[in-house]
Amino acid sequence: MGILKIGIACAGALLAGGAAETVYFYQRTMIRQNANMERTIKMAGTDWSQYSEILAERKAFMLEQPHEDVYQTSFDGLKLHATYFPPIKEWNGKKRVVICFHGYTSQGLADFTGLTDYYFRNGFAMLHPDARAHGQSEGKYIGFGCLDKHDALKWIDWIIEKCGEDVEIILHGISMGASTALMAGGMELAPQVKGIISDCGFTSPKEVFTHVLHTMYHLPSFPVMQGAEIMNRKLAGYGMDECNAKREVTKAKVPILFIHGSKDTFVPTRMCQEIYDCCASPKKMLIVEGAAHGESYFKDMKAYENALDEFIGNL
Repeated sequence: MGILKIGIACAGALLAGGAAETVYFYQRTMIRQNANMERTIKMAGTDWSQYSEILAERKAFMLEQPHEDVYQTSFDGLKLHATYFPPIKEWNGKKRVVICFHGYTSQGLADFTGLTDYYFRNGFAMLHPDARAHGQSEGKYIGFGCLDKHDALKWIDWIIEKCGEDVEIILHGISMGASTALMAGGMELAPQVKGIISDCGFTSPKEVFTHVLHTMYHLPSFPVMQGAEIMNRKLAGYGMDECNAKREVTKAKVPILFIHGSKDTFVPTRMCQEIYDCCASPKKMLIVEGAAHGESYFKDMKAYENALDEFIGNL
């Protein structure tokens, strides 16, 4: 009987410990006020200090251009914010807009600071939304693409209303923003959407956080992910694997360009390959050698821009 009591006590302690780990993990990763950009950058392992000069230069140029704040209401009643930049040059009489979806714990005018130079040069207007629970957009719970894909459709509609039915739209996302674009790609998109560019996108919140738990915290995914799944369904309204980019792209109809860094330890390169293999629409892939998470453009600008030129030119 003594052994049984000890066993029951140990089991109770393990369950309590698992519950505590789950709550700790959930609060740090899924709730707006606790999700921290500095912690995310540290976990991702990308050394952004080496690009500080070019980032500062391009940010200054970007903010000198005409732009406006725009707002709309999400399907579940949140006030969403974005920044719109009209084109600074014409492009063969075409109206072209890129919607730029940023990554986890970032905001609209951050992750695309470098790439704005390319889009300005090539006659694009740009829309930079703040994802729900980021920047100036409302929301307590982070959507990880599962909720944000619905917000993406709202921004597409806003662009069409703003620019006209003859506008051509590209969705370009980085990290969580890439997964948002890919998940939107599995939905019924307006015909004005001509292509999707996914830079270091992940398969699903469940799979990427399981990877992080294993590789960075050296913890098993059980019971943390199972507990987080239950909590998130109740609080945020979606399951951690409910939206999986691998499944969503099996329904994709527009061409997709996949970009990933070979040294990405935050979102492993294998996820890019898995999504690519499942993609039903025309597709291309660029793996940038030596690039860490979100670093591909800066690691090899020539290869990245050449891939964009070819992809956009063939749409």
